[in-house]
This record gives sequence, structure tokens and C-alpha cells, in this order.
Amino acid sequence: MTKHNVLFIIALLFLTGMTSCAKSKLNEKTEKNTVNTLEEKNLEEKNNSKQEEIVKINPEIEKLNKVLVSMTERCKEAIPNGDPEEFLADLHKVLELETAFPQDDLSLYYLIDKQHKVSETYVPKNLVKLEKNDFYVINKANLYLREDAELALREMAAAAKKDGITLDVSSTYRSYEYQKNLFNYWVSVDGLEEAERESARPGTSQHQLGVAIDFGSIDDDYDTTPCGRWMYKNADKYGWSLSFPKGYEDVTGYRWECWHFRYIGVEACKFQKKWFGNIQQFMLEFIDAWKNYQE
Repeated sequence: MTKHNVLFIIALLFLTGMTSCAKSKLNEKTEKNTVNTLEEKNLEEKNNSKQEEIVKINPEIEKLNKVLVSMTERCKEAIPNGDPEEFLADLHKVLELETAFPQDDLSLYYLIDKQHKVSETYVPKNLVKLEKNDFYVINKANLYLREDAELALREMAAAAKKDGITLDVSSTYRSYEYQKNLFNYWVSVDGLEEAERESARPGTSQHQLGVAIDFGSIDDDYDTTPCGRWMYKNADKYGWSLSFPKGYEDVTGYRWECWHFRYIGVEACKFQKKWFGNIQQFMLEFIDAWKNYQE
């Protein structure tokens, strides 16, 4: 493992190692001098007591250790060394905000990818149609977003306007049926293997959640445009996260899409940037594993 490994998650294992070391020394000393047995036994009990005390102080550290150990090696390598208490405090900020999300719909942190799906009948509860406005440009008719995502888009677009940038929205919510037709189209054009890299199968697209946007011309030049450069610098300040970064196709399942952003909220963007190498997939996988953890 590299210096960026999750050393902080093995705090308990380190402590256990200390205890094991004490046991080893106890055996060695006992062979040399049985008179010291009682003293060394007391030392061992003191170390065990210290371990138990730390667990009592924050039992979530043990859970954190187990959840992070279950993550992929590449995810672990992305997580910097740090204080587990600080990590947990940041995590709980993110999870506490979840209680303010619409409770009749999927969470903004819902993990959807090639392995995690939604049904063909799923439609976000509070979709709003994007109308012509003074904040951002709509590149085609009949575009919809979840209401909370549209409000965040409007806030971000207003900030961009102040910097002389007009954001342009090209694709938003897609129904299961729409995604099915789109995926089949790309299969007919490029073949199945290439289509899998370019387009999501129905039920696995972030667009079906109503919180994802394709901006601009939807091509690889977007990040070099004024809009793209502004988004890369500022989107996270308004809760928007790049979903499919360059060099992570083996993680996300899709090639680089510099135009595709998902709304997850400001705190989640901070959490992602601070602890997960700014990779959305790693953070969402961790939150999913944390919430579904069982002893």
C-alpha cells in the first residue's frame, strides 16, 4: 500500500498489535524470570483495558474500520491518512443533511451504477420542467429535473452569470424507456462493447434519478470551453459533482464524460473532495456500504 493508504482506519488493529506485543514480551520474560509474572500480567490487563476504553469512547471507529476494509483497493488508495474522529464527524454532517431531503423520494446519495439499479417504473417525485429563464440556457425542449436539483442549478447558474459565464443545459431526466431506446441506439451504431462504455443500460443511469445534467455540446471539448472551465473550478461549491472523471473507467464503468455532473449537495462535495480523492463513485459506494453495514 502507498503513503495514501487508509492507515487511520487500522487504529484498533494497531492497538491490538500493541497488546499482542505485550503478550509476546510477557512470554519471553516469564521464561527468564517467573518472579515478574504478576507485574507483566498487570501490564497486559492495563493494555487490554486501554483498548476497551477506546472502543467505548467511539464504537463507530470499529465500524469505520470494517467498512473501509471492505472497499476496493483503489478506493482505499484514494483515501488520505487522517483522524478517524474527524472522518466520522464529516460523515455525520453529510448524513444529517439527508434527513432534510424529500422523504418520499430516493436520497441524493443513492448509489446507481452498473450493479445498483432502479426499477423501470421509478420516476422522481418532484420533477419540474425547465423553462426559459435569465439564469441558464436550455438546449432542447421538455427537459426536467428534480426540484431540489433545479434550485441548485439556478443558484450555480446565477453565480456563473456574475463571472460572465452562461451555463447551457443539454440533457437532464431520462425515463427508463428513453434510456432503453438510447442504449439500443448506441448498440446499433457502435456495437455492444463500445455502447457499454458510452451509455447506461436502462435502470442504471444517473439521469433517471432526475439529478444529473449533461452540459454544453456533450463532447470531449467541453472542459476546454469557458463554461467547462468554470464548472470544473466552481461546481462543487453549489453541490454539483463530476460523475465520470478521466482515468476512472474501471471504477465508474464509463469513459470520461467531462460534461456530466450530478447534484449531491455541498457537504457531500466537500466530503468527497477531502476524503475520497474527489471521486464521486468512491464516496457513494462508501455511504452505501456504511448505511447497509451489518454486524
